[in-house]
Amino acid sequence: MTLALRHARVRYGPLEALHGVTLTAPAPGLTVLLGRNGSGRSTALRALAGTVRLAAGAVLWDGADVTRLPAYERARRGLCLVPERQAVFGSLTVRENLALAPGAHDAALTAYPQLEPLLARRAGTLSGGEQRMLALARALSVRARAVLVDEPTQGMAPDVAARTYEVLASLDACVVLAEQRLPPAPAVRRTVVVYELRRGSVVFAGEAAELERRGSAR
Repeated sequence: MTLALRHARVRYGPLEALHGVTLTAPAPGLTVLLGRNGSGRSTALRALAGTVRLAAGAVLWDGADVTRLPAYERARRGLCLVPERQAVFGSLTVRENLALAPGAHDAALTAYPQLEPLLARRAGTLSGGEQRMLALARALSVRARAVLVDEPTQGMAPDVAARTYEVLASLDACVVLAEQRLPPAPAVRRTVVVYELRRGSVVFAGEAAELERRGSAR
């Protein structure tokens, strides 16, 4: 299974955020869309999920063109998007947020046992790192075929962030992360596909190890 963009262009009004981006995320596997703020990595993630429309190009999933398929239909087919902001329902409790995700929550609470004593708390009262844990716990509960996460470890303590990368890397799914820097080892010890974006264009495509070698050679 693969999830791909082909010559994708996205415009926000008169501004073009993606300039003909082509990339392929295999499954199972971990793909990282790397770049600074404004690079287009988050837009590429949203284009795959269908929450922004393409001005040109295509989105392919399992070889089928799903460009015109709305985001909710992609979700029904097993795609789960965890955005950077507003990823949980703040007025609902942690338990109620988890209940919105169909499926067993055992794996989610095993990955994030810190959430168990917070089940009765409203999600809006959690810290930023706790909200990221809750958003990812919901994604784990649905056992999605494709998991797209924008800034997965934002606000998390280092040990929780390391655990998060281990969990994401172990999923039997197409996992695509939008990041400002490469995930730390051990997540990148296995083959990780990396696309580095700058100003809406892909400037590097390859394995994480190759990008690290280039960086150390500079």
